[in-house]
Amino acid sequence: MRNNSTCNIAEVDLLIEPLELAIYVPIFVLGIILNVIALVVFCFFFKKWTESNIYMINLALMDMLLLLQLPFKMHATNNLWSANKKHFCSFLESLYFMAMYGSIYIIMCISVDRYLGICYPFHAKRLRSKKSAWTVCLVIWVIVIAATTPVYTFRQEGGTEFHCFHGFSDKGWHPVLIMCLEVFGFLLPALVIISCSVKSIYTLHDPKVTRTPVRIIYSSLCAFLVPFTPCHVAIFLQFLVRSSIITECDSKKKISLFLQLSLSLANITCCLDAIFYYFVAKEVRASKDIIRKSITRLKSMSSSDT
Repeated sequence: MRNNSTCNIAEVDLLIEPLELAIYVPIFVLGIILNVIALVVFCFFFKKWTESNIYMINLALMDMLLLLQLPFKMHATNNLWSANKKHFCSFLESLYFMAMYGSIYIIMCISVDRYLGICYPFHAKRLRSKKSAWTVCLVIWVIVIAATTPVYTFRQEGGTEFHCFHGFSDKGWHPVLIMCLEVFGFLLPALVIISCSVKSIYTLHDPKVTRTPVRIIYSSLCAFLVPFTPCHVAIFLQFLVRSSIITECDSKKKISLFLQLSLSLANITCCLDAIFYYFVAKEVRASKDIIRKSITRLKSMSSSDT
């Protein structure tokens, strides 16, 4: 997303190109390793799937889909693409934003699911189920696929070479589109995640309660707020630039740098989610150990009675 206004920001693009590669390479390598491990663990190491497993598998799939776009982004950073690749580029851009906002909504659903289980345990037994978790994930996939179809209209028509993932036309910065992106893509999920997390932490504020559930809540907050807050602030500022509300050239350059850097760093969510996976897997394993010990204790009590 580069600003093509009359203000020359070529020096910003030259500065950001090596930075983007320095960010993308470790995120891609580490993210692929961590998410493959997560998929293997959640799919094959737990004989009985829970709602948490289902959400985590879908979150890892979203992360993998986002990571698979990074090699194309790295190539597009330093190379012009021919005009006949615009439809392929739009397809990649659509997949990228689909994965990004799909992961946001799955994190939001995980927060709601844990909130129900912690604050309303009796109602949760009726509301939470593997079937409902699969249904929610399917709905999210359908919604993000439908919501990212406008990306195919963001490419400017013409026979010139271009940088994929950059240089969206004015259609990509339409006020209605940006407001929907900010409200439904960030502010609404942020409100839900923060409110559910605060209420859940307050309910778990007991020294006798194990700290793992609290750590899961904090890791979900971290996986959402750290990567996605800066980039959505930057998108809104760039919208003000494209709307000619911000006109000073120096401010435009700083916003362009902030936008491109924050969008690059937003991909770190694929690695931050691994902290999420670790605590959830630890919680599931601990729950199984508790159940196993309870069964063993009951068996020993019954044998001693006889």
